[in-house]
Amino acid sequence: MGNDGLERARALRTKYDEAVVQEGKELAGPFMTVSSRPIDRLYDPTDVADIDYERDINLPGEYPYTRGVHRTGYRGKPWTIRMFSGFGSVEETNQRYKDLLKTGNNGLSVAFDMPTLMGYDHDDQWAEGEFGSCGVAVDSLADMEILLRDIPLDKITTSMTINSPAPVVWALFIAAAEKRGIPRTKLAGTLQNDILKEFIAQNEYIYPPAHSMRLVTDTIEFASKEMPLWNPVSVSGYHIREAGTTAAQELAFTLADGEEYVKWAIARGMDIDSFAGRISFFFNSHNDFFEEVAKFRAARRIWARLMREKYGAKNPRSWLMRFHTQTAGVSLTEQQPEVNLVRVAIQALAAVMGGTQSLHTDAMDEAIALPSDKAARLAVRTQQVILHESGVVNTVDPLGGSYFVERLTTDMENDVLKVFGEIEALGGVIPAIERGYFHRETVESSARFQREVETRDRIIVGVNEYQLQEPLEIPILQFDPEGEKRHLARLKAWKADRDQAGWSAAMAKLEAASREEATNTMPLIIDAVNAGATVGEVCNMWRKVYGEYKEQVFV
Repeated sequence: MGNDGLERARALRTKYDEAVVQEGKELAGPFMTVSSRPIDRLYDPTDVADIDYERDINLPGEYPYTRGVHRTGYRGKPWTIRMFSGFGSVEETNQRYKDLLKTGNNGLSVAFDMPTLMGYDHDDQWAEGEFGSCGVAVDSLADMEILLRDIPLDKITTSMTINSPAPVVWALFIAAAEKRGIPRTKLAGTLQNDILKEFIAQNEYIYPPAHSMRLVTDTIEFASKEMPLWNPVSVSGYHIREAGTTAAQELAFTLADGEEYVKWAIARGMDIDSFAGRISFFFNSHNDFFEEVAKFRAARRIWARLMREKYGAKNPRSWLMRFHTQTAGVSLTEQQPEVNLVRVAIQALAAVMGGTQSLHTDAMDEAIALPSDKAARLAVRTQQVILHESGVVNTVDPLGGSYFVERLTTDMENDVLKVFGEIEALGGVIPAIERGYFHRETVESSARFQREVETRDRIIVGVNEYQLQEPLEIPILQFDPEGEKRHLARLKAWKADRDQAGWSAAMAKLEAASREEATNTMPLIIDAVNAGATVGEVCNMWRKVYGEYKEQVFV
């Protein structure tokens, strides 16, 4: 639009604003996003006058990928329906995976229970009372083989949400597949393996940051050399957002973490184009539809510019941000849980309109318990209705060009760049963690949101408005009461029956390599689990070698 057109648009906008004020029919508000970002009553060409179409937006599949990483969007390939699932025993979870695949999933996402996430075997005193309560229990190669029984690992993609113990759990997965004759080169999937967000938000860390980063870098290097279809790190903003950050903070903290992994891999001597294309991302999709769409569009643009302009990546694949999305668990309410179906549908639609590559939709009962079969099925059906009935897949980036969305996308980018500057001023991500920066920012944002709920500036349906007193009518998932007994008996037999000399030798080699920065530990971890080593044994060895990180208290 030329200068004359912009001036005319400004004049029309002024006239419109005056008419609205004169009518006096506008409510008091506040009109703001979930992140408390104020929103204007109208957006027009004057709001996007500083945005250059080719530089900042461009076509789908063209740098900087604001409109998506694929030219044809979902007309070429639908997003992957990848439901996050795991509970109780490996036998129960294996059956749930088969049911999900029959329901229409085309990818699996494994949830592990707390002892597994923290690197303890289930016969350890620290695991008492936690078996299978928030995911599946996995200790040994025997467990992993049952978990994956009859699952076509060479025909689907598999994601595993595991962080501190990620190298050893990944090794179990590789070993189990290879025992079935599926070579590691044919395995496709993603390892979350994002330890930095644990220090920032989720607190499921074991070792100090530098030692933890060494293990992550080992996995990146191993994948780049031996597993061409595997993403060794899924940099996760999901948990950061669940902790209470704004959308912009979620994006900024996540991208800063991603850049930190890039720095460590380069310091290892790796070429940027040998691994950057295999770093994927994992975002939260919250209730504010347009803010989430803008966040996803800004994410692609910022990452592309970082990889190409700052780190000099030459391969266009290295510029692409590919991400998985999960709807916002923190937004689900125990009150009137059926209403969560509506929330999840809006959040899922935002993820799709934002161009996600795969999607998990939360079940309506997750604020109460792990999903029942019916709730999990309805969560899948939500995605299928969007895919087949909503019409949003018919055109690529349907919201591209919206004055509001483009302004919001650029504002999101500017906010992220400001946070980048604050992190750099503190010396980078790890010094910022150690100085409490992320903790303070998250607490402040979370407290602001809660104040808005308490003052009713923000309405949460069923919580501070439209309340009902009614009995819960949703069936709650029940575990097999014999699952833990079977698991512990199998673990005891596994440790007793293995070749003790072979196990001891493999563990000794792995410990020696763990003390040598120049040695990649992944091949030796695979050797160790094939020799019978368990998750807890490997992680306890690392506890001895690296020590444990103690949570710092910030005020």
